[in-house]
Amino acid sequence: QFVAHPNCQQQLLTMWYENLSGLRQQSIAVKFLAVFGVSIGLPFLAIAYWIAPCSKLGRTLRSPFMKFVAHAVSFTIFLGLLVVNASDRFEGVKNLPNETITDHPKQIFRVKTTQFSWTELLIMKWVLGMIWSECKEIWEEGPREYVVHLWNLLDFGMLSIFVASFTARFMAFLKATEAQQYVDQYVQDDDLNNVTLPPEVAYFTYARNKWLPSDPQIISEGLYAIAVVLSFSRIAYILPANESFGPLQISLGRTVKDIFKFMVIFIMVFLAFMIGMFNLYSYYLGAKYNPAFTTVEESFKTLFWSIFGLSEVISVVLKYDHKFIENIGYVLYGVYNVTMVVVLLNMLIAMINNSYQEIEEDADVEWKFARAKLWLSYFDEGRTLPAPFNLVPSPKSFYYLILRIKMCLIKLCKSKAKNCENDLEMGMLNSKQRKVRFHSSTRNTENFSGKNAYNKPTRYQVIM
Repeated sequence: QFVAHPNCQQQLLTMWYENLSGLRQQSIAVKFLAVFGVSIGLPFLAIAYWIAPCSKLGRTLRSPFMKFVAHAVSFTIFLGLLVVNASDRFEGVKNLPNETITDHPKQIFRVKTTQFSWTELLIMKWVLGMIWSECKEIWEEGPREYVVHLWNLLDFGMLSIFVASFTARFMAFLKATEAQQYVDQYVQDDDLNNVTLPPEVAYFTYARNKWLPSDPQIISEGLYAIAVVLSFSRIAYILPANESFGPLQISLGRTVKDIFKFMVIFIMVFLAFMIGMFNLYSYYLGAKYNPAFTTVEESFKTLFWSIFGLSEVISVVLKYDHKFIENIGYVLYGVYNVTMVVVLLNMLIAMINNSYQEIEEDADVEWKFARAKLWLSYFDEGRTLPAPFNLVPSPKSFYYLILRIKMCLIKLCKSKAKNCENDLEMGMLNSKQRKVRFHSSTRNTENFSGKNAYNKPTRYQVIM
């Protein structure tokens, strides 16, 4: 309520539109045109900022609103690259899993499949830019403050999976290149179909249906799919900036928290029935109409999909006339469905509905508070240019680097001078009286504490 107070919101708005006072009073259409202009001219604006960061244009780009727009546009372009990268497979792939296509008869098939496309190279540049931005944020805020925010954990996970995916893909490309080099050096025939290759080289000529499950390219494709899903979920971070979508995003966040609390009870009940049903039917492998409950994996699949009504009652039926086992299976399976579907899922729906009602009853205050948190992340100095433009250091960065080196050298020299003074004082103390030594140390302590009190901000100042 304090943050959502009109006076606080007025102050935050003034800081949000810093150096853009004329844009604040404009209509939504004018603001949309400004955002559209930034979207088109972002590369040119980045070049202008590199050349003259202290100019009027540079000060404008450093305003929180323009930083937010630039980062949002950059991330939108990144998502567009993810879509474009998959666009050539929208209507199906050119070659089937049991087919191989090469540019010439002597080419290794995997050399063609593991090559990075231009969209993937751009995606890698964006990922590197976002990694550099996260590193700067960790350096400025500290690891403890960085971990507190859940969006930072999402970013860290997304970028880590992207790096792992591209690393696995690059390893597959290196192995395929080595196989191609062997073929170029030792194979004289123009067609690889007529040549017997070593197993480690021949593997890279196989079609996809003969690849090993642990193949680096397969692992890369799986990790890339997870990273794409996490990338699109990152859109929710900027939703509080809008009055319509902000409350929905807050409700979604509360819902996720409710689901995590619910998962404790859910996992406990799920594990109890999974182990129980497995113990009941583990001796009947091959004696059932389907393999449900005969292994731990099948027990997990059957019970999980039964929550959504995708499992059949025949899962508990035996081919033998063991009615006692069947009846116990019927009872346990029925109790599980009643407990999970009727009780626990409805309890989860009630919890979600309660959280949504709490948000809706105070939607304006909740939204303004969430928007203020989003704004505050752009008030700090630095991180003006978004990815991948932040990879190129600006003259301002070199200037700050020189200043920091200078400050480090000054501190180093001061520490050495202080050590020399301490050594000299320790040598002279032996010839002084105890009383003089006491007064001297007391005075030094007072001076030192006075300096600390002056340099270190009080708790009140930190909060303000």
